[in-house]
Amino acid sequence: MNTEIRNLMPKALWNNFADLNAVPRASKKEERVIDFMVKFGKKLGLETTVDKVGNVIIKKPATKGMEDRKVIVMQSHLDMVHQKNNDTNFDFDTQGIEMYIEGDWIKAKGTTLGADNGLGVATIMSILESDNIPHPAIEALFTIDEETGMSGAMGLEAGLLKGEILLNLDTEDDDEIGVGCAGGIDITATNSYIPEGINEKSKGYKITVKGLQGGHSGMDIHRGFGNANKLMNRILFALKDSTLISEIDGGSLRNAIPRESNAIIATEHKDSLKESFKTITTEIYNEYNSIENDLEMLLEECPTPRQVLSKKDQNILLQTIYTTHNGVFRMSPDIDDLVETSNNLARVIVKNGEIKILCLTRSSVESGKMNLVNNIVAGFELAGFTVTLGGSYPGWKPNPKSPILKVLDKTYQKLFNEKAKILACHAGLECGILGRNYPEMDMISFGPTIKGAHSPDEKASISSAQKYWKYVLEILKDIPVKN
Repeated sequence: MNTEIRNLMPKALWNNFADLNAVPRASKKEERVIDFMVKFGKKLGLETTVDKVGNVIIKKPATKGMEDRKVIVMQSHLDMVHQKNNDTNFDFDTQGIEMYIEGDWIKAKGTTLGADNGLGVATIMSILESDNIPHPAIEALFTIDEETGMSGAMGLEAGLLKGEILLNLDTEDDDEIGVGCAGGIDITATNSYIPEGINEKSKGYKITVKGLQGGHSGMDIHRGFGNANKLMNRILFALKDSTLISEIDGGSLRNAIPRESNAIIATEHKDSLKESFKTITTEIYNEYNSIENDLEMLLEECPTPRQVLSKKDQNILLQTIYTTHNGVFRMSPDIDDLVETSNNLARVIVKNGEIKILCLTRSSVESGKMNLVNNIVAGFELAGFTVTLGGSYPGWKPNPKSPILKVLDKTYQKLFNEKAKILACHAGLECGILGRNYPEMDMISFGPTIKGAHSPDEKASISSAQKYWKYVLEILKDIPVKN
């Protein structure tokens, strides 16, 4: 099916995307894709370097007649979120993404597609290898580790780039021009407990929550999707008087809304357990049936666990997760329909005497971010957890007077006879971080339409990619002359 994708228009874009998707490129495991990009740049005879943290920079001179234009930085990140369905047999470390076409969409078989930000990377690759596309001098910046800490952008030193304009190709709706984004910070809460043995009359059961939509913990956080960790906790709380928890394993990555969770419990009261389970899951189904059509909550017998949490430790755990805020915390008072501050309760692991809970808190206002962090940390610490903060990165403050914004706005209207939506987003883009060492660089973000990023439902629109490609080519022609 990749052959069929390679024949789509524009061929250069889809061929480079297919080549890129053949390379495993998880965050913090980018060695192979870095090597792939270095070989790509050197094969073209272009100046290609890797900085001290692993970002790849490829420079291409202006085409004839464009030498007087401002130097531009075209930027995308190399890593992708590796997520798959539980029933999908796939090894991200060794296999390339298996793509297929469904109507106007490119999808992957049971895994994330990597269009975030692979289509941006493929776009830049296509410009770099072209011999007939007019463009100013280009500094192509391929950053690493955007999805799990933005360490690539954070580690980019001042002075490596000379460009006056940065085009970030990481926005996911083709009618939007991004001018700002949220910052973020990781919260990690840990605790320990002394496992207890169980009564010999107890039976083991496995509870499964699966089939949720999941999605991007920034872009989709306001859509009301179910969070598997929260739903599992709600179920376990409803069963707490007749069960004891042995294990919980819910969620995966901090920047993905949890789609699945599994728990192992023990009970001496299987009849009341089944009745209570039916009652609580019926309530949840009724609440989510309009938005989570594939949600499944299952109760199945399993081998009886040997150890469980004590009643006291179990109650503290369930109450702590219940009080941990998840979802939108505050909407922006300044920008319509923009989430200002949110938290994603991303990961819950309970096993062998250890508890670990991971969150990602986002906000476009630094003080608002830390206000919610303090709120969440207070709950964990009152429950006896140890809390660490890490991976903090700043937001990107909108500049309504940006010269490159005026170029993109005018070019969009010229091409498509309508105005683009100019807005900030609740995702974390690298522009805010890059702006710390390059404060004079004029930055903008745009891209093709991608849905379901960070989940196995991720898909990229074929027609949108064609529209976006046309837009990219026109923008390159419209870059202003140097001052």
